[in-house]
Amino acid sequence: MAKKTTKNTSGRGQRDLTVKVKTARGRKLSSTLWLQRQLNDPYVKRAQAEGYRGRAAFKILELDDKYRFLVPGARVVDLGCAPGGWLQVAVKRVNALGERKSKAQGYVLGVDLQEVAPIAGAEIHQLDFLEDDADQKVMGWLGGSADVVMSDMAAASSGHKQTDHLRIMTLCETAAYFAFDVLAEGGTFVAKVLAGGAEGDLQKLLKSRFKKVANVKPPASRSDSSEKFVVATGFKGPVED
Repeated sequence: MAKKTTKNTSGRGQRDLTVKVKTARGRKLSSTLWLQRQLNDPYVKRAQAEGYRGRAAFKILELDDKYRFLVPGARVVDLGCAPGGWLQVAVKRVNALGERKSKAQGYVLGVDLQEVAPIAGAEIHQLDFLEDDADQKVMGWLGGSADVVMSDMAAASSGHKQTDHLRIMTLCETAAYFAFDVLAEGGTFVAKVLAGGAEGDLQKLLKSRFKKVANVKPPASRSDSSEKFVVATGFKGPVED
């Protein structure tokens, strides 16, 4: 059960509403605190108001505002795309629906292990990107190479901080190798990582294949979270054998 407490902040009738959640029988304290944080999170409220499937949509919006990789006409692949918030952002920004007649029309492709509800302007496939021929399938659906490969994937939490860090870094590195296979020269790779000390190898790998590599914590990323995002731009193209 939740209740709202009010505090007059201006003397003119405006109120700061804070939702407090009572601990229910059978609910862990951690779950109660998570629910309370969700109910009071301004990005959650914005996502609901603006029709996005989750607050994570604002992370890719903020990253793109800074680095401008979701441009009209771009071909985008979203790895682990569920629930679809990043796809929604990409569809609008690359003009996948062709609504801006004066701009090039882009293409947005999402893949995930689980089924994802349809999104207008995005093609979504149930696929494990770790499969041997996943890159060929993706390029077949795209009709060529991608301009952007992005990933907000996270491995299932084990409850052990260092283990979780290593798992997501491995996942991110695997996504990077996938990007090497499908990106066009000049392309961009964006992925979530967790701070924790094992980022050096990934940084070295990306710097060898991209012109610029940045590590960013967008405002929409919660301050108490160890997540950040790597944005690698200017893909140098396939390595010559």
